[in-house]
Parts: sequence; C-alpha cells; structure tokens
Amino acid sequence: MYQLDLPWLLLLLPVPLLVRWLLPAHRETSASVRLPFFEQVAEAAGVRPTEGSVVVRRTWPQFICESIAWCLIVLALARPQFVEPPIEKVEPQRDILLALDLSQSMDTKDFHAPDGTIEARVEAVRKVVADFVGRRSGDRIGLIAFGDAPYPLAPFTMDHELVQTMIADTLPGIAGPRTSLGDAIGLAIRMFEKTTVPEKVLVVLTDGNDTASKMPPAKAADIAKSKGIVIHAVGIGDPKATAEDKLDTTTLRKIAQATGGRYFFGSDQSQLAAIYNVLDRITPENQKTFSWRPRIDLFQWPLTAGIGLLCVYYIVSGFAGVVRRRAAA
Repeated sequence: MYQLDLPWLLLLLPVPLLVRWLLPAHRETSASVRLPFFEQVAEAAGVRPTEGSVVVRRTWPQFICESIAWCLIVLALARPQFVEPPIEKVEPQRDILLALDLSQSMDTKDFHAPDGTIEARVEAVRKVVADFVGRRSGDRIGLIAFGDAPYPLAPFTMDHELVQTMIADTLPGIAGPRTSLGDAIGLAIRMFEKTTVPEKVLVVLTDGNDTASKMPPAKAADIAKSKGIVIHAVGIGDPKATAEDKLDTTTLRKIAQATGGRYFFGSDQSQLAAIYNVLDRITPENQKTFSWRPRIDLFQWPLTAGIGLLCVYYIVSGFAGVVRRRAAA
C-alpha cells in the first residue's frame, strides 16, 4: 500500500496564495520619459498625475506549470512511501540447558527398553533427550556434559540438529569416572549470564553421587536461584546402589525445590520418557513475535518531476522569447 509519512505537510499547498494575498506587491521608483513642461501638459489635458506601477503578470502556461510544480514539491515533502507486506520474526523467550552426567557409571546396563531388552543407561538417555530436544523448536538449547569436571558441548542455539548430534556422540567416561554435579550447576550459571531471555531452565540428569565438585551442589543451587534459574533434577539408575554409584535423591530434591523446579526419578526408558513429557508440559514454548513492515521512500519521484517541469518550462519560454525578439528585429 501507499501512504504519506508526513501528511500534515499537505497544509502547505495554499501557502503561495496566502503570501500573494497578505504581502503587497513590491514597488520601486524607476526612470521614465522626462518632460520639462510635464505639469503644463497635465494641466492642459485635465488629468492629475499619480504614482504608476507596472505589474508583470503570469501567463496561463506559467501559472499552471508553477502550480503543478509546487504541488509536486509539497507532495515530496510529505514523504510518500510504499509499505510492503508485514515481516514477522519469532524470538525465543526461554533458554534450556541440558546437563548430562557422563561418568563411567552411565555405561551400566540396567535400563529396560519398551521392547523388554536391557540397555545401557547412556543409550536410553540419548534417545529420550534427543526426542525432547526435537520437540523444543521454539527454545534455544545448550548442552553440558559432566564427570570429573563439567564441559560445555553446545552453546545456546536454535540449531537443534547440532545439539542432537552432540547427544548422539556422547560416550560414558569422556568427562571422567566421577560426578561433579555442583560444578556442573556452576558452569550452567556462567552460561546463563550471557543470555538475556526472561526464562532460564536447567535440566540436570545424573545417576550418581557428587564426589568431585569444588562447589557444593546446595550452594550452587542457591546462586542459581538468585540468578532466576529454575533447575529440574532427573535421577536415574539403581536406587539401591552404594558408594559413588549411589543416587543422592535428597540432594537432587533440595536442588529442585530451592530453585522452583521439580525432581523426577526414572528407573527405565519408559519412565524416563514420561519424565521428559512432563517437562515438555510444564515448560511450554514461550516466544515473542516481532512484526514490522518495510517502507520504501518515493519522495524522489515527485521532487524530480516538479523540478524537471520548471526547468522544461523556463527553457522553452526562454527559447520562445529569443525567437520572438529576432522575428521583431
């Protein structure tokens, strides 16, 4: 569609008429034919001399051309524009960070698949987490792996295929045999500091007890809460395990409750999938849509037409005057 960005400038159209009406014509004294006996001639003729003036009047072609040119210039000042169809941009309002425990215990084969087979914990995690990522099309997702220490595998990104590829390439023990849950939360806090979205969600999945962190998980959770980060904790594995492989459900519950999140326990692949379905429901997609309409300025066309019309008129009228003077001579 076409529109004027400054339509109120069209009020300038009658300005020349107002100037002509309000301001008197300019007068100046000029030399004329001088008669030494002018007063006697005027008295003999019975007339009374008065001030005279010569008003140069516009011709109709000049009046029409100048009027059209003025209208075009005022139209250019009003900034005619062509407004293109709206363009929409969807921007995510939530960042989700997945922290996966890749200690050596994740290679334990005690997970029951839906078909009844037994598979390693890491295999179940890959399938379920990758499916969760595939459903979060409107969120930026990042990935952390932790064992002896936490490592960022993928920054926050809308490239979910990249995240799924990184999940598929995870191997038990690549981050070390132990578990550093507190340090993983600390790394997540640092990654969230670089984001500006209003919602920050951390999903931690672990199958063991924290044995390698420099920062206690409870302290890390308190800092995360102060930063507005919600932590959902997912525990997997054998709840009857001992030593390092023992699942510290108490700590995971406290972490989740302290930040406003939830704690889940998954004993097999089906239950783990159900947990991520719940996470999918309690963190619905949150997006902000920006819409704008590109505008193309068109003022140069009426401005060029107005100036061009005046130039053509004065060139033609000047040439015609020269021809008339030569013909009269």
